[in-house]
Amino acid sequence: MKLKGVIFDMDGTVVDVTYDWNQIKTELNSQGKPILIYLKSLEEPEKSEKWKVLEKYESEATQKARLKPGMRGFLNLLSQKGIKIALVTNNSQRSVSFLLEKFNLEFDCIISRESGLWKPSGAPFQAVLEKLGLEKEECCVVGDSHFDIKAAEETGIPNIFILNEDKERFASMPAEVFSSVEELM
Repeated sequence: MKLKGVIFDMDGTVVDVTYDWNQIKTELNSQGKPILIYLKSLEEPEKSEKWKVLEKYESEATQKARLKPGMRGFLNLLSQKGIKIALVTNNSQRSVSFLLEKFNLEFDCIISRESGLWKPSGAPFQAVLEKLGLEKEECCVVGDSHFDIKAAEETGIPNIFILNEDKERFASMPAEVFSSVEELM
């Protein structure tokens, strides 16, 4: 395979960021549904009120985010080799813009939740392929969660790499798990 594109997740992959998802889901009362799908299903004014809760947590976490060790070098290496890099996140464009400026990062394609394309659907990854003119076999996904794996599988991207120290958590999934960016490189 000639690698021509890498699709990155943001939170937990490009940046280290801490979310207490159980607390957020409890406060939102998301009833076990994925948060974005749950929020989309609500009626006003509850919808706006609960979006503000999520955005508050995101803003706090984004302010404290740190660039994952080794990530800048990895992104630079890919760019030097002419490999297209994309960022796909369920986070807001506001958070993306803040982090890209804070860490002086650039991507060839960025898809945030405002696009209406959210993981675990493969739709945001398919949009990247179309925008960058890439075939699924020429790409890989680098993420940190089951949502990244599901989205890659739905899109048919065969090479899935997970950055996570808990390799057992992904043992039964069709992905290679790495504990650090350096190990992945």
